[in-house]
Amino acid sequence: MRTVCLLLVLVFLVFVSLPVAMAAEAAQPKAADLVQDGQTIDLASLRYQDLFKELRERYHFNQEEIDRLFSGVTIKQRVLELMDTQWEAKPYYLYYPLFITPEVVAEGKEKLAANRELLDKIEKEIGVEREIVVAIWGVETRYGQHKGAFNLFQTLNTMFDAYPRRSNFYREQLVHFLLLCRENHVDPLTVTGSYGGAFGQTQFIPSSFRDYALDFDKDGNRDVWNSTSDVLASIANYLHRFGWVFHAPIYQEIGPVLKSETLGNAYKKGRKGLVPAAEVAQAQGVTMPPAPENKNVTIVGLELEDGGMRYVAGYPNFQAITAWNNSNRYAMAVAELAEKLAGK
Repeated sequence: MRTVCLLLVLVFLVFVSLPVAMAAEAAQPKAADLVQDGQTIDLASLRYQDLFKELRERYHFNQEEIDRLFSGVTIKQRVLELMDTQWEAKPYYLYYPLFITPEVVAEGKEKLAANRELLDKIEKEIGVEREIVVAIWGVETRYGQHKGAFNLFQTLNTMFDAYPRRSNFYREQLVHFLLLCRENHVDPLTVTGSYGGAFGQTQFIPSSFRDYALDFDKDGNRDVWNSTSDVLASIANYLHRFGWVFHAPIYQEIGPVLKSETLGNAYKKGRKGLVPAAEVAQAQGVTMPPAPENKNVTIVGLELEDGGMRYVAGYPNFQAITAWNNSNRYAMAVAELAEKLAGK
């Protein structure tokens, strides 16, 4: 009897405390609420003193250079507001028209024609189809027109100083940013980009720039702001490095429903849910083009306006696009824009 009473008391305490815990979580202030716009960042803080020490000792920045860059750096509250906004994922039937319109397709075809020789060279030397390269260019920045208007140095400092959840990541990006600016003769204080820290016509984050950007025009700089050669070759190089195979399939339609438990489980696992193409063909009753080196495919579900689903198998080339942006909707929009640019 005593044991039963104790259990009842414990259950009661759990139910009483649960709403309190949920209310406390809901009341947790957002990063933007804890600062003021234009607030000066405390450069004497331990985090900044450690950063400056690393810049001096590991990367050989002198103190005068550090003072010039960081003196008076302030918080951009709007960056924190945007990072704290939980945007609901749009279903594919709403996502698609954001990036694929008659105007975007027409402009993309103009870019293909205007850069024919450059794209010939990229296909030959890097091995990524021109339509995919131009499609990513179009989806990312509307062919270079929309590169972001936030001061990137201020953005990275804001995230490092005032966004605890990702402070370490943005410290790393801030260091990469200063290094890439030094390596490519760019003034860090003049670069603009997105609120998330991406920049240029490619919308690379700093570490991705340093890993994948190319100086394709051989002028001594990797210029993803103004050099179309560097922009397009850098996009291709990123995909190539993540396993793109020239003239291999990107995706295959497999129907409105998944007909096996294995495929359903793979779909739930997202990018980690890999299955053999032959198994998809057998379960769905469809013809599947062979995958490069018999690699496995992912199962992708796309929402239709009528409430139904459109399922496709994502081949390794599809997976390479999701390495650029971890979104099946993004990868599908890129693939379908590329098809339209190719006249399919």
